Amino acid sequence: MPGSLRVVGIVAGGGSLPREIAEHVRASGGTVHIVSIIGEADRDLSDFPLTRVGWAQIGGMVRALRNAGATELVIVGSVRRPDLSAIKPDLGFFLNLPAIARVVRSTGDDSVLSRVVRFFESKGFKVVSPVDVAPSLLVEEGALGALHADAHEMVDIARGFDVVRALGPFDVGQAVVVTDGRIEAIEGAENTDAMLARLALQRHRPEGGVGPRRGVLVKRPKPRQEMRVDMPAIGPGTVERALAASLRGIAVLAKGAIALERGELIRSADAGGLFVKGAVDRGIAVASAAPKVSFVRLGRVSASPRQIADATRGAALLSALRPFRMSGGTVIDRGHVLAIECGEGIASLIARSGSLHQWGRRHWGRRAAVAVVSGAVAADLNSVISAAAAAHLAGIAVLGRSADELAHGVALADRHRLFLIAAPHPGGSA
Repeated sequence: MPGSLRVVGIVAGGGSLPREIAEHVRASGGTVHIVSIIGEADRDLSDFPLTRVGWAQIGGMVRALRNAGATELVIVGSVRRPDLSAIKPDLGFFLNLPAIARVVRSTGDDSVLSRVVRFFESKGFKVVSPVDVAPSLLVEEGALGALHADAHEMVDIARGFDVVRALGPFDVGQAVVVTDGRIEAIEGAENTDAMLARLALQRHRPEGGVGPRRGVLVKRPKPRQEMRVDMPAIGPGTVERALAASLRGIAVLAKGAIALERGELIRSADAGGLFVKGAVDRGIAVASAAPKVSFVRLGRVSASPRQIADATRGAALLSALRPFRMSGGTVIDRGHVLAIECGEGIASLIARSGSLHQWGRRHWGRRAAVAVVSGAVAADLNSVISAAAAAHLAGIAVLGRSADELAHGVALADRHRLFLIAAPHPGGSA
């Protein structure tokens, strides 16, 4: 109503974004109440009305927001996937257990976040995006600093947009690194900063450093992404890690991403010789037909229907990626893409996927994740099996190889109690 005070609730994870939004609301004459998630929020927010809650204290979270009179709700800040074996639930958690169970069972970030939005809306809050309350965060078209992308880099940016769009149906991450037309890294279940740190290690030279500056970090929303709670973001930390990986620039989709601590971001980028740009996506979506694959079991251990579905999903993902680069494989857990191989080798892919997990799954004993790999691993299959066992995967699906070609790995897979399945037909090759 006219003259009423705007009260915005903020569910705060880590990073600077919760404070930036709170300051903007206060400067525009409104007020906020921040619900800070213990163990996630890493900034001092005590100069704003504040309630601290644990992940599973749903009742305390909703009660604090209602008592503050919040009608709009912003859910922002970085969070780690919670470990359900370590949470301390309150009564509100148990009263809302069916809805929470649906969130945990969701396959992928997009599904999880959409259910989170629906949960809070069912409690009477209007969930809004960061730019609804702080429009100045939005990245518009053009350079953010003094430096500009050249023609070759603009081609890389367009290719990066195409890759994220093509992988959208698989709910893969928002970011890729493109270097001279080659896809050098793809964000999986880790965040963008972790992807850049991994790239820096891959590029590391024995004599030190990562070589000449090359490549562009490209970040954009996935198709049908829940933009109210998962809008792509860059900040000074992104610049720092892009420089550490020896990149030439950062590009985000204009009007499809936000810039945090913009002044510091621009100063750091200009000082480091890094361009930062909001770019328009002029590509078009091209539907790719998923390959028809039929898996056969090798050995004594059977894959569950869910794991067969994950293997089929992995084959489709690698097929969709093939126009952009040949990948050795991917790791999938309950429909959620944990990691995609981009030149590091299958053993490294599997090893790093062991530290990643789906929502709610970290210390639970049941092995579920599936490595879906190309037939090129056949010559070194036993090493791949050993890596999968060390990473506590459930099994391996090999594309484009017959049972006879993989027979030498069956005994080791059985010993580690891993399933080993094969899709021998060319439609399943990667």
